[in-house]
Amino acid sequence: MGSHGDPGPVREPAFRHPLPDNERDPMATEVKDVPENNRYVITSDGEEAGFAEYILTDTMITFTHTEVDPAFEGKGVGGTLVREALDDVRARGLSVLPMCPFVKAWIARHPEYTDLVYQ
Repeated sequence: MGSHGDPGPVREPAFRHPLPDNERDPMATEVKDVPENNRYVITSDGEEAGFAEYILTDTMITFTHTEVDPAFEGKGVGGTLVREALDDVRARGLSVLPMCPFVKAWIARHPEYTDLVYQ
């Protein structure tokens, strides 16, 4: 400590993660499409942590509802789920209709995904 209660110089961490704290993925997660249930599911260390329900057509996927288990809220699970689902959708050449407010808001915060949105 410096004189008169001054804490001295503030040290910056050696590495800053490129994602905001609430979108980091510190847990071992896996996202899978489960087409028989019309949803993408995210698991964390083998435990289901959340899902994103959808309606699929030949050219478009409509995300209708996303849910994260309360035990996993605030840990970036929802963001990881949406990011990986949208990456899969892109690879499949589909458009996205984000009816789910969470998915819609996530895309709005990540403009690199707006090209997927159905016009």
